[in-house]
Amino acid sequence: MTTINKVLYTAKTHTTGGRDGASRTSDGRLDVKLSTPGGKGYGTNPEQLFAVGRSACFLSAIKVVAAKTRVTLPAEVAIDIEIDLGIEHGVHGLAARLNVSVPGVDRETAQALVNGAHQICPYSRATHGNIEVATNVVTTVDPSTRTAEIHA
Repeated sequence: MTTINKVLYTAKTHTTGGRDGASRTSDGRLDVKLSTPGGKGYGTNPEQLFAVGRSACFLSAIKVVAAKTRVTLPAEVAIDIEIDLGIEHGVHGLAARLNVSVPGVDRETAQALVNGAHQICPYSRATHGNIEVATNVVTTVDPSTRTAEIHA
Protein backbone atom coordinates (compact mmCIF):
# COMPACT_ATOMS: atom_id res chain seq x y z
CA MET A 1 0.00 0.00 0.00
CA THR A 2 1.21 3.49 -0.85
CA THR A 3 1.26 6.01 1.97
CA ILE A 4 1.14 9.66 0.93
CA ASN A 5 3.42 11.92 2.94
CA LYS A 6 2.40 15.18 1.23
CA VAL A 7 -0.95 15.75 -0.50
CA LEU A 8 -0.48 17.76 -3.70
CA TYR A 9 -4.09 17.84 -4.83
CA THR A 10 -7.46 16.43 -3.82
CA ALA A 11 -10.17 15.88 -6.42
CA LYS A 12 -13.64 16.35 -4.99
CA THR A 13 -16.77 15.15 -6.78
CA HIS A 14 -20.44 14.68 -6.07
CA THR A 15 -22.25 11.79 -7.80
CA THR A 16 -25.92 10.85 -7.79
CA GLY A 17 -27.73 7.99 -9.49
CA GLY A 18 -24.75 5.67 -9.99
CA ARG A 19 -24.05 4.55 -13.57
CA ASP A 20 -27.23 6.23 -14.81
CA GLY A 21 -26.78 9.45 -12.89
CA ALA A 22 -24.57 12.51 -12.90
CA SER A 23 -21.25 13.67 -11.46
CA ARG A 24 -19.72 17.06 -10.96
CA THR A 25 -16.52 18.37 -9.48
CA SER A 26 -16.48 20.81 -6.59
CA ASP A 27 -14.78 23.46 -8.76
CA GLY A 28 -17.40 23.11 -11.52
CA ARG A 29 -14.86 22.26 -14.25
CA LEU A 30 -16.48 18.90 -14.93
CA ASP A 31 -20.21 18.26 -14.92
CA VAL A 32 -21.24 15.06 -16.70
CA LYS A 33 -24.26 12.87 -17.21
CA LEU A 34 -23.54 9.18 -16.76
CA SER A 35 -24.90 6.19 -18.68
CA THR A 36 -24.39 2.47 -18.41
CA PRO A 37 -22.02 1.21 -21.14
CA GLY A 38 -24.12 0.15 -24.12
CA GLY A 39 -27.24 1.58 -22.52
CA LYS A 40 -29.76 4.03 -23.93
CA GLY A 41 -28.46 7.08 -22.08
CA TYR A 42 -26.46 9.89 -23.64
CA GLY A 43 -23.84 10.31 -20.94
CA THR A 44 -20.34 9.03 -20.56
CA ASN A 45 -19.48 6.08 -18.34
CA PRO A 46 -16.93 5.44 -15.59
CA GLU A 47 -14.76 3.31 -17.88
CA GLN A 48 -14.42 6.17 -20.36
CA LEU A 49 -13.57 8.59 -17.57
CA PHE A 50 -10.99 6.14 -16.19
CA ALA A 51 -9.48 5.75 -19.68
CA VAL A 52 -9.10 9.51 -20.06
CA GLY A 53 -7.45 9.92 -16.66
CA ARG A 54 -5.25 6.85 -17.05
CA SER A 55 -3.96 7.80 -20.50
CA ALA A 56 -3.38 11.48 -19.62
CA CYS A 57 -1.45 10.54 -16.49
CA PHE A 58 0.60 7.88 -18.29
CA LEU A 59 1.51 10.26 -21.12
CA SER A 60 2.67 12.83 -18.57
CA ALA A 61 4.78 10.13 -16.90
CA ILE A 62 6.38 9.34 -20.28
CA LYS A 63 7.25 13.04 -20.63
CA VAL A 64 8.87 13.06 -17.18
CA VAL A 65 10.95 9.96 -17.99
CA ALA A 66 11.93 11.44 -21.37
CA ALA A 67 13.09 14.66 -19.74
CA LYS A 68 15.12 12.80 -17.11
CA THR A 69 16.78 10.60 -19.75
CA ARG A 70 17.20 13.50 -22.22
CA VAL A 71 15.05 11.95 -24.92
CA THR A 72 13.32 14.47 -27.17
CA LEU A 73 9.70 13.54 -27.67
CA PRO A 74 7.81 14.50 -30.81
CA ALA A 75 4.68 16.63 -30.47
CA GLU A 76 2.69 13.70 -31.91
CA VAL A 77 3.36 11.34 -28.98
CA ALA A 78 -0.02 9.81 -28.08
CA ILE A 79 -1.78 7.01 -26.27
CA ASP A 80 -4.82 5.12 -27.47
CA ILE A 81 -6.26 3.24 -24.52
CA GLU A 82 -8.94 0.59 -24.24
CA ILE A 83 -10.53 -0.22 -20.90
CA ASP A 84 -12.52 -3.44 -20.70
CA LEU A 85 -15.28 -3.98 -18.16
CA GLY A 86 -15.86 -7.68 -17.68
CA ILE A 87 -16.70 -10.45 -15.25
CA GLU A 88 -14.30 -12.91 -13.70
CA HIS A 89 -15.54 -15.51 -11.22
CA GLY A 90 -18.86 -13.64 -10.95
CA VAL A 91 -17.26 -10.31 -10.00
CA HIS A 92 -16.88 -7.24 -12.23
CA GLY A 93 -13.34 -6.24 -13.11
CA LEU A 94 -11.29 -4.13 -15.49
CA ALA A 95 -8.51 -4.74 -17.99
CA ALA A 96 -6.51 -2.18 -19.94
CA ARG A 97 -4.56 -1.94 -23.17
CA LEU A 98 -2.34 1.08 -23.75
CA ASN A 99 -1.11 1.60 -27.30
CA VAL A 100 1.70 4.14 -27.10
CA SER A 101 2.79 5.97 -30.24
CA VAL A 102 6.15 7.74 -30.18
CA PRO A 103 6.84 8.68 -33.83
CA GLY A 104 10.48 9.16 -34.72
CA VAL A 105 11.78 7.41 -31.59
CA ASP A 106 13.30 3.95 -32.01
CA ARG A 107 11.38 1.06 -30.54
CA GLU A 108 13.94 0.24 -27.84
CA THR A 109 13.99 3.82 -26.55
CA ALA A 110 10.20 4.08 -26.71
CA GLN A 111 9.88 0.82 -24.73
CA ALA A 112 12.32 2.15 -22.11
CA LEU A 113 10.20 5.30 -21.76
CA VAL A 114 7.04 3.20 -21.34
CA ASN A 115 8.73 0.94 -18.76
CA GLY A 116 9.94 3.98 -16.82
CA ALA A 117 6.51 5.58 -16.97
CA HIS A 118 4.96 2.47 -15.39
CA GLN A 119 7.26 2.97 -12.40
CA ILE A 120 6.16 6.56 -11.70
CA CYS A 121 2.60 6.92 -13.04
CA PRO A 122 0.17 7.00 -10.09
CA TYR A 123 -2.45 5.07 -12.09
CA SER A 124 0.09 2.37 -12.98
CA ARG A 125 1.14 2.11 -9.37
CA ALA A 126 -2.49 1.97 -8.18
CA THR A 127 -3.53 -0.75 -10.62
CA HIS A 128 -0.31 -2.84 -10.57
CA GLY A 129 -1.22 -6.41 -9.71
CA ASN A 130 -4.92 -5.53 -9.57
CA ILE A 131 -5.91 -5.52 -13.24
CA GLU A 132 -4.49 -7.01 -16.41
CA VAL A 133 -2.60 -4.30 -18.33
CA ALA A 134 -1.04 -4.70 -21.76
CA THR A 135 1.23 -1.95 -23.00
CA ASN A 136 2.13 -1.86 -26.67
CA VAL A 137 4.59 0.39 -28.45
CA VAL A 138 2.97 1.44 -31.71
CA THR A 139 5.25 2.18 -34.64
CA THR A 140 2.77 3.41 -37.23
CA VAL A 141 -0.77 4.72 -36.99
CA ASP A 142 -3.23 5.32 -39.82
CA PRO A 143 -5.13 8.41 -38.54
CA SER A 144 -8.16 7.71 -40.73
CA THR A 145 -8.81 4.31 -39.15
CA ARG A 146 -6.69 4.55 -35.95
CA THR A 147 -5.25 1.13 -36.87
CA ALA A 148 -1.67 0.52 -35.89
CA GLU A 149 1.21 -1.84 -36.26
CA ILE A 150 1.71 -2.97 -32.69
CA HIS A 151 4.78 -4.52 -31.14
CA ALA A 152 4.00 -6.03 -27.76
